[in-house]
Amino acid sequence: MAKRIVVALGGNALGANLPEQMEAVKTTSKAIVDLIEEGNEVVVVHGNGPQVGMIANAMAELTRSNPQKYVPCPLSVCGAMSQGYIGYDLQNALREEMLDRNIDKGVATVLTQVEVAADDPAFADPVKPIGPWMSEAEAKELEADRGEKQGFRRVVASPKPVNIVELDTIKSLVESNHVVISCGGGGIPVTKAQGNHLKGAAAVIDKDFAAEKLAEQLDADALVILTAVEKVAIGFGTDHEQWLDTLTAADVKRLSEANEFGRGSMLPKVQAASTFAESKPGRTALITLLEKARDGLAGKTGTTFTGDAE
Repeated sequence: MAKRIVVALGGNALGANLPEQMEAVKTTSKAIVDLIEEGNEVVVVHGNGPQVGMIANAMAELTRSNPQKYVPCPLSVCGAMSQGYIGYDLQNALREEMLDRNIDKGVATVLTQVEVAADDPAFADPVKPIGPWMSEAEAKELEADRGEKQGFRRVVASPKPVNIVELDTIKSLVESNHVVISCGGGGIPVTKAQGNHLKGAAAVIDKDFAAEKLAEQLDADALVILTAVEKVAIGFGTDHEQWLDTLTAADVKRLSEANEFGRGSMLPKVQAASTFAESKPGRTALITLLEKARDGLAGKTGTTFTGDAE
């Protein structure tokens, strides 16, 4: 039966630079169009780690080369730039693959803002490194100027998403027979400022949490997180490694507390998948390899997440 699916693409789906990305999206589009070909409504969320870092580095270097002419580019703007150029390559690859299979659907990239809470505790504990490496003097100067916690590289917060600002636009496109690329890189983080103004935040939202929030608000049936492994494992990389077919929310809580999932790798993925599966009866989430997405949704592979009550 056809479903509404939000697909979160891992970094391996896009490559590390522009030439790699142009090749990677061809393979990525085939896996996504496999799901579309079966009649599913698909919304795509992608990461942007290498890409936004490249943009931030380039803009920082430009500012350093001529500080009288150029001003620092906010991280939120760098994120918007990455959404645009990744979306450009990805939507063209998806369009071409669908036309090759005689699938009549439009494809659109939505420059997406994602609201975060201004008082999110993450702002007091920045953990995401971004941009160029700096000398000790440069780091101290930046810390004094901006009040940001510094080492020798800029570090920013990773707050949780609370609302997808362009949700109605995304929903309208899905309902009018479009494949939508949205919340790229976790979305452009914004906070509510005075009145109706949205203010960009110097932060990076985890793309898996953004995909989960989007899936909830779109009333999706499934959240599919595509990564570099076929299934979730405990004891990963050890002699006691065990691959898991299914997980409930209670399982995720217990195993997370036992530190079975890497904080910067698998942990946000299993937390996002579990949160979505628990959010409404009948919803499921899947973590698997890009090329195994169709088989995973058919129950042939991957790790499937269900609510505790199911």
